[in-house]
Amino acid sequence: MAEPNDRKTLVLTGASRGIGHATVKRFSSAGWKVLTCSRYPFPEDCPWEAGPEGHIQIDLADPASTIEAVEEIRRRLPDGRLDALVNNAGISPKGPDGERLDTITTDLKTWGHVFHVNFFAPVVLARGLIEELTAARGAVVNVTSIAGARVHPFAGAAYATSKAALAALTREMAHDLGPRGIRVNAIAPGEIETAILSPGTDKLVEQIPLRRLGTPEEVARTIYYLCTPESSYVTGVEIEINGGQHI
Repeated sequence: MAEPNDRKTLVLTGASRGIGHATVKRFSSAGWKVLTCSRYPFPEDCPWEAGPEGHIQIDLADPASTIEAVEEIRRRLPDGRLDALVNNAGISPKGPDGERLDTITTDLKTWGHVFHVNFFAPVVLARGLIEELTAARGAVVNVTSIAGARVHPFAGAAYATSKAALAALTREMAHDLGPRGIRVNAIAPGEIETAILSPGTDKLVEQIPLRRLGTPEEVARTIYYLCTPESSYVTGVEIEINGGQHI
């Protein structure tokens, strides 16, 4: 375990469940300090080491709330360093009966809501914390999706296009932040076994070469790799984590 003054710090959005929760546990087990951000208050039954002091409640759909959260995050970085920012939060609204919302059935308000959370919030956070990331020669990881590159049976059009935009943003940020020593990469999960799986996902398994769903822990391990010196010359890439579903 690292000494307190040597501990690295991660800021993670969408930390309350699934991939985010597994990511907290992976980094915490390696001795990192983790600042979690989500639209929910800190859950009392959560075993995260830092507790409420390491959690920031933020509504990423609200630009003002996101900007305020940047200032709060900066206040919680007394040494002015941030080693990693992981933009994991994402929303994918469904229709009244749980159906996929396509380009015809998604209203403009929903488009805006999805893009604020999935795309604009990562821009605001990375730009707002750029000096702290520069000081640590840190890493940014954007969580995209297999839906960003192909039409998905469950993911809606707004979600898919926001994730495609986030993948393009990853490339642009890697170019712009590279001279500061900041690496920017993305991971694109496929069918991951979480509590928010859509009905019918089990049928998709038949089309996955590995014939199984992925686990949040497998995704978290890849995120961790991209935030550590093991990937020190890797930037501007999007890693597919889908058991071969993309091939």
